[in-house]
Amino acid sequence: TVQLVESGGGSVQAGGSLRLSCAASGYLYNPYCMGWFRQAPGKEREGVASIYTGGISTYTYYADSVKGRFTLSRDNAKWTLYLQMNSLKPEDSAMYYCAAARAYGGSCPANFSYWGQGTQVTVSS
Repeated sequence: TVQLVESGGGSVQAGGSLRLSCAASGYLYNPYCMGWFRQAPGKEREGVASIYTGGISTYTYYADSVKGRFTLSRDNAKWTLYLQMNSLKPEDSAMYYCAAARAYGGSCPANFSYWGQGTQVTVSS
């Protein structure tokens, strides 16, 4: 099994930045996906960004709402995934969850298998 622990959430003003971290333990067999999702009160959970790793191939996905503002990165030695969030907007406020899953067919699955407990991001105007 895989455990995921998020950190780095907090409260910032609009235009500010935060970096979320997701530390993974256990083992994910290649190919696999890791990503960030968010859910605001009264709204459905949405995918924010994800990264697919298959052999030597890697590609990332970003939701249109965060393209150009959010950036995924990872430290493979530490099994840690990061989400750098810049130019934050009040509509980015949500609980952010890290997730992971095996990948099949060269893409990330619709449903991820492993989830962290979440970290809150609040952006004030």
